Amino acid sequence: MMTNSALTPKVALVTGANKGLGLEMSRQLAQQGFTVLIAARNLQAAEESVALLKNEGLEGMAIALDVSNRDQIQAAVQQIEQQFGKLDVLINNAGVMLDGEWATSNASSVSLEVIRRTFDTNFFALVEVTQTLLPLLLKSPSGRIVNMASIEGSLSLHADPTSYIYDSKPFAYDASKAAVNSFTIHLAHELRNTPVKVNSAHPGWVKTELGGEGAMMDISEGAKTGVQLATLPDDGASGGFFHLGQPVPW
Repeated sequence: MMTNSALTPKVALVTGANKGLGLEMSRQLAQQGFTVLIAARNLQAAEESVALLKNEGLEGMAIALDVSNRDQIQAAVQQIEQQFGKLDVLINNAGVMLDGEWATSNASSVSLEVIRRTFDTNFFALVEVTQTLLPLLLKSPSGRIVNMASIEGSLSLHADPTSYIYDSKPFAYDASKAAVNSFTIHLAHELRNTPVKVNSAHPGWVKTELGGEGAMMDISEGAKTGVQLATLPDDGASGGFFHLGQPVPW
């Protein structure tokens, strides 16, 4: 006889999910049978994305969640608790890049305002969303947290003159993603004796608004790493940094 947990669909929350990678990861999770909560700052935008998936025969639910808005975070927790009683997957996808050009080196000139705004969204909001939703993730028999980082957050590769990202140094963005990776390592260690797994994902250089016109990967390919980490088996990795199943240097 199937257990109640086996009968209950897995629930995934994806932030910044109304377009780009967030929407495509939502699509791929829905294709695997997840109930996907499509979170966006604008509820109408989230609802339009849900309607798009519905036209493809996929189920999703719109949720208003500005990751920098504490009240909306708390409201999201209450909604998930009431409707589902747990959360199986959190993909922290919402993020900004405010430095300007990727091919830049601006540590001596980037304004403190840009650094603060970048960290507010890419790091502080991510930490708050994760900490607030963690009790619901711990109620899942197989909780998964995926932090969408970037190879731009790799200190090892930035210090290597032979690395292909060596001359791409938008400081605010890169530093925020390095901080995300640190959070991944620390949280995974804290949760090492629980079923919850925490990993960072580098999606690749993807053809999104953030990736720009020169990007080389289609969105469907770029979404794969996040989805892989969201659906890891019980013996899967935790506390790692990955791209398409391969470790990325810290």
